[in-house]
Amino acid sequence: MDDKHMQIGEVAARTELSLRTIRHYEETGLVIPSARSQGGFRLYTEADVQRLMVIRRMKPLGFTLDQMSDLLDATDRLDDDSGLGADAREALLGRVREYEQAATEQVDKLRTQLTRAEDFAATLRDRLEQAGPAPRP
Repeated sequence: MDDKHMQIGEVAARTELSLRTIRHYEETGLVIPSARSQGGFRLYTEADVQRLMVIRRMKPLGFTLDQMSDLLDATDRLDDDSGLGADAREALLGRVREYEQAATEQVDKLRTQLTRAEDFAATLRDRLEQAGPAPRP
């Protein structure tokens, strides 16, 4: 990954998260800027952006901040892989599998909700078409 540093505004634009949201995730420990400029500005790397994208994808699926933190911890430890024994590695993979399963279940629920919403919108369109054009004043 590129070690190029970005300021929070560029990160916000790339992730489509607000500055306030990024700062909140920093305060909760989900993402920590990789560096600070001499002027004290937060500086992020591509790895930080990717971490924020994971968080952004988890949020609409209803994961809590604690769950996000737990998953990120598991993936960080798997990525580091230094000194992980086979049992520890399998335990971490088990945690990731649980989140994958929970995400899949939530996606299925959201698909059902979307189908119902599309059906409802179609019902309203049909109703309007049956009513004909609106009378002119």
